[in-house]
Amino acid sequence: MATTVDNVPVTVTPATTKTEDVELKKGIAEFYDESSEMWENIWGEHMHHGYYNTNAVVELSDHRSAQIRMIEQALLFASVSDDQVKKPRSIVDVGCGIGGSSRYLAKKYGAECHGITLSPVQAERAQALAAAQGLADKVSFQVADALDQPFPDGKFDLVWSMESGEHMPDKLKFVSELVRVAAPGATIIIVTWCHRDLSPGEKSLRPDEEKILKKICSSFYLPAWCSTSDYVKLLESLSLQDIKAADWSANVAPFWPAVIKTALSWKGITSLLRSGWKSIRGAMVMPLMIEGFKKDIIKFSIITCKKPE
Repeated sequence: MATTVDNVPVTVTPATTKTEDVELKKGIAEFYDESSEMWENIWGEHMHHGYYNTNAVVELSDHRSAQIRMIEQALLFASVSDDQVKKPRSIVDVGCGIGGSSRYLAKKYGAECHGITLSPVQAERAQALAAAQGLADKVSFQVADALDQPFPDGKFDLVWSMESGEHMPDKLKFVSELVRVAAPGATIIIVTWCHRDLSPGEKSLRPDEEKILKKICSSFYLPAWCSTSDYVKLLESLSLQDIKAADWSANVAPFWPAVIKTALSWKGITSLLRSGWKSIRGAMVMPLMIEGFKKDIIKFSIITCKKPE
């Protein structure tokens, strides 16, 4: 759907009704309530893609280290400082999963970190892991809506969203909330799934492309997708600075084949069957993620910026 934000043309998610929003959030929460334990048992505490060097031979044992590499590469891309004076001291993890990024960032920077998720199961598990890792005084987790965050304006030095933007039904409101809770001079990092940028003259994706994305959306509880350039335009419309974006699709290419391989292992199959129908539905569309990447419909994108001082 094409619209304008301060006279900037942007393709945004079509408006959803309040009932649709409630049903979407309920589905997201239940999906992660069901699937998070299974994911942790097989893949560990980081519920996101790994970052791989292109054309490198990937060993199965490398996948968890690739997830850490994703965090480090995102920080490097956004030029987040390790300097004792300039490093972030307060961080929000928007769509925190079971808190892997929150705990990693808290340890790396000695920072206070707050994670939010729609899943009560995730929030409880994230807090338990924080306590087990001696971080209960540094990190906290709660059930909250990313589109209506329970934080005051300008609270955080680093605003972190690792693969949660794709769940947001209102991308403008999502980005606006990230900006609102960011302190002056703060860095905002969004790593998310996007569809390809439209070519000049295109008003939408082709029907065959939309068909693939619709199947993925129905199983992963996603609203309609937007492009990387749509995110950039939204940030520009909000007067953010140092806006940068990159396509990391090639760097995450080994991820979904690896997830499918582990899902087909005995441990994966038994965990999947125990987790419930929503998780099984999600597993069934994983090959479509690979197809989407191969056909350049899906893009794995990073978009970063800074809030003006």
